[in-house]
Amino acid sequence: MSEPEARGADLAEERADRGTREYATRERHASRPGTGVQAGTREPLEWLNALPAGDAERELLACCGSQAWAGSVAAGRPYRDAAALKNACDRAFNALTWADVEEALARHPRIGDRPRGVDRASGWSRGEQAGVQGADRQVMRALHDGNLAYEERFGHVFLVCATGLTARRMLAALRERLGNDEAAERRTVRGELLKITHLRLDKLLERP
Repeated sequence: MSEPEARGADLAEERADRGTREYATRERHASRPGTGVQAGTREPLEWLNALPAGDAERELLACCGSQAWAGSVAAGRPYRDAAALKNACDRAFNALTWADVEEALARHPRIGDRPRGVDRASGWSRGEQAGVQGADRQVMRALHDGNLAYEERFGHVFLVCATGLTARRMLAALRERLGNDEAAERRTVRGELLKITHLRLDKLLERP
């Protein structure tokens, strides 16, 4: 890479990193007391509690793409507060089989791919992967190749809670996890999926 190209790549990465930090700051602010589901306000919970069962499950599937998880959380309504909802979320998640987790993984795009849908989950994925915007071509190519190698090794999409991460940090996580054995990687995947589920559940209730 020539010196001007290198400077350009560094500037693009700096812009992407700045945008990622701004997105992460907005996400942290949204979860502070007094700003949404964490505040214990009743209105968002009343909205979720009042939905017909099928509608509630469809909304919850945007948070975690497992039918078993969405069905369990929807069936536990009404919830008196955010803490009760989060407890139900975690209980339902802990009960998921690996097949349920794979169902949820199938609803996530590859890291580096930009979902084009207009549904909630697609919009959230675009925001969560803000760190890949402006990344240089070498990093994007490495992410693409790494995704393929990961899928060949483990049989499912590489999942990381991308909120607040730059493309280089996502790539570093991917490369590190390629060295995991299957049991270790399944534990990691569950942890990343739960983090995403928590973030999306907050967003669902903040902006119904």
